[in-house]
Amino acid sequence: MSKPLLTVWYNTRCPVCDGGITRQKRRLIEAIKAGRIAFRDINLEPAALAGHGASLEDIRRRLHATDDQGRLLVGADVAVAVWRATPGESWLATLFGNPVALPLTRFAYDRFADLLYAWNRRKGRW
Repeated sequence: MSKPLLTVWYNTRCPVCDGGITRQKRRLIEAIKAGRIAFRDINLEPAALAGHGASLEDIRRRLHATDDQGRLLVGADVAVAVWRATPGESWLATLFGNPVALPLTRFAYDRFADLLYAWNRRKGRW
């Protein structure tokens, strides 16, 4: 089997992250079966992206992904890539991932991720 077009790394210990990815997995079942996209739990492979300079805490804070060329995507860029691959959600990628909106999308994603990360830390989800 060839390398997935997108491998998404996420924190299964975060109920919001896990729920969102579970939803996307249901929508992307055919792409997953075909090996075009993969979702991986960073808690099972904490050093998986160390070669990209991403720590376990970085990935617990924000989604990370690698594309088929080995390039690293972080945060909102991962969300846009997943929306682009998800049937019926490419309009979200177009709306939030266009050159004008993307800086605002990244800013909003990062602020939400910071709040979610702090909440998970307070709840001891590590």
